[in-house]
Amino acid sequence: MPAFLHVLGGLVHRYPSFWIWLGQLESRLLAEEIRPLAVRMPIYVCGLARSGSTLLHEVIASHPHVATHRLKDYPLLFTPFWWRRASATTRSQPPRQRLHQDGVMVTNESPDALEEMLWMAFFPRCHDPSLSNLLGPADHYPAFEDFYDRHIRKLLLAEGATRYAAKANYHVARLSYLIRLYPDARFLIPVRAPASHLASLLRQQRWFAQGQRKHPRALSYMQWSGHFEFGLDRRPMHLGEEEKVRRILAAWKAGEEVRGLAMYWDMVYGYLARLLEADILVRNATLVVRFEALRAAPRETLRAVFAHCALPEAEGLVEQYASAIRSPTSDASIFSAEELAIIRAETADTARLWGY
Repeated sequence: MPAFLHVLGGLVHRYPSFWIWLGQLESRLLAEEIRPLAVRMPIYVCGLARSGSTLLHEVIASHPHVATHRLKDYPLLFTPFWWRRASATTRSQPPRQRLHQDGVMVTNESPDALEEMLWMAFFPRCHDPSLSNLLGPADHYPAFEDFYDRHIRKLLLAEGATRYAAKANYHVARLSYLIRLYPDARFLIPVRAPASHLASLLRQQRWFAQGQRKHPRALSYMQWSGHFEFGLDRRPMHLGEEEKVRRILAAWKAGEEVRGLAMYWDMVYGYLARLLEADILVRNATLVVRFEALRAAPRETLRAVFAHCALPEAEGLVEQYASAIRSPTSDASIFSAEELAIIRAETADTARLWGY
């Protein structure tokens, strides 16, 4: 993290009311330009990290009709149109491997999961694991909803697009709220077999914790950009089940990484399974994307993704991405027999709901 970005990121994080005001000023000055634009069928990719969400976001964001937040938008996210104009002449960076060191190459134009910064500015305790993070259809926050809608329209204006997409894993807790805001929204929920998924999560946790000890700015970046999935400030979502959150945190604190991750997978995907069963609006808006199907049958899976999102003329993108997707590998081999037994014990009932 360059020093100037670290300082600027800290200013944005510490003074949210100023940046909200600046975003509102931008919206007032662009009122005529954004008035005819509508937020139609926004697309949200949301599930646990390491489930294929980054790939889905990248594929969707590559469609010419779609606007999204990009790596270059951090930390000046609150004034998307002005910042895009100011940074239009910035030299393109050569591709580099992202922080995860997982082979994914990024540039400053790459799609990035930055929307959470807006939510944190209006809901400062939305990542407090001692409080329920759930937002539902009965929740109304007019100031946020107006700011958010105008923000998306400014991004559409900046990119000359008609649709908006975001990778926003924490929207797991907000799906019923979002479908009230945008009844035609489209949700993509990636899901991955527990043992393989947990192996990937465990590797990233170790990698980020090690890196953040050596490079404290990396920890600040994760906190300020709204990423609490890995590292020294890892926080589980609170989906209304206080005892489960308490047990997960206790397991991690005791060094029981595998058990804690297994309980977390079970809590998140158990909640999603119940939500899809109970909420017909969310269910009708959702396509479940199995990680294994995306890897084993990428063309068919990506065609289904584009069809669900109502994005036309996508066959070229299907071919472009499908040819680069690798077949699935067995990540679960890092676990001992005892650890695999723990994973099965903690996740079996929920896994069956998802066909595992």
